[in-house]
Amino acid sequence: MTPLAQTLIAQIAECGPMTLAEYMAHCLMHPEHGYYATRDPLGAGGDFTTAPEISQMFGELIGLSLAQTWLDQGAPAPFVLVEPGPGRGTLMADILRATRAVPGFHAAARVHLVETSRPLRATQAAALAGASPVWHDAVQTLPDLPLFMVANEFFDALPIRQAQRDGAEWRERMVGRDGDRLIPGLAAPSVLPPLAHRLDDTKDGDIVEFSPAATHIAAHIGAQIAQRGGAALIVDYGDWRSVGDTFQALRAHAPADPFDAPGTADLTAHVDFEALARAAAPARHSRLTPQGVFLERLGITPRAQKLAQTLVGDARDAHVAAHRRLTHPAEMGTLFKVMALYPEGAAPPPGLSE
Repeated sequence: MTPLAQTLIAQIAECGPMTLAEYMAHCLMHPEHGYYATRDPLGAGGDFTTAPEISQMFGELIGLSLAQTWLDQGAPAPFVLVEPGPGRGTLMADILRATRAVPGFHAAARVHLVETSRPLRATQAAALAGASPVWHDAVQTLPDLPLFMVANEFFDALPIRQAQRDGAEWRERMVGRDGDRLIPGLAAPSVLPPLAHRLDDTKDGDIVEFSPAATHIAAHIGAQIAQRGGAALIVDYGDWRSVGDTFQALRAHAPADPFDAPGTADLTAHVDFEALARAAAPARHSRLTPQGVFLERLGITPRAQKLAQTLVGDARDAHVAAHRRLTHPAEMGTLFKVMALYPEGAAPPPGLSE
């Protein structure tokens, strides 16, 4: 039994079952035993690999899309260039490298990172030593300036609640205990106001996921963009509207039981992009677009072909495989989606449509 499991079982014994969101928050962010507080989870030696770690092309194209959006909005200065959940800093480093030639962009940019993990902050500091990044524990403390953001695989790691339809009410999924084991269960039927609009498109037994943490963050980002200008590129797996149980655990690049050994596996769920778009109003949102389509519109294939000219052997094979992994429908190309938030009267970032 992990130390965190002991803590959670004792808490449940005293206070009763907890929501799935409470459980996820403890597992991921507990200051002593939480997943992100104790390790670098990325790469071959970690539990998962994100798009920036697969190929530099991902960050380069994201950066150029943001830079063109900045130019299209009149090149405001200064502005905050933000990444929440920046991993090892790879994506931000690629963005900064790709935008060096954009006149005025670096002079106006103030790099800010939203990261609570102390081990990852240290890694990010090394990767971005020349950029003088400023760290935050939450988006609410970002400077009140035009906001240009990329959130890649950020929202999927935020705690979710789950509920199962029961007539005109919902039974929320809770985490309880059976002796020294953590087990999921269902609460008694009740009215859940956040799901009132989901009675029209669900039936008895359907599971719906919602994330108060995600919509709270989206509301803050949307309000700042609507008032100050900017754009947020949100890249994640999920769809326009949540239906079904997508809660999952990943340990050493393989699926794991999310209720076994809490604090030792990454916990995620698919993103409900409609909920983010609704919360972000009055900022506008782009059409939800598959990642592969987005990257192709930005020119990833010509970029890949140019880079391939300098590669041979295993390096070239790895490069070709990385391009396929990012764009092919059978890989990340369709599962991952992209949506932008931007102000009224502005155009969506390149690669996306209204």
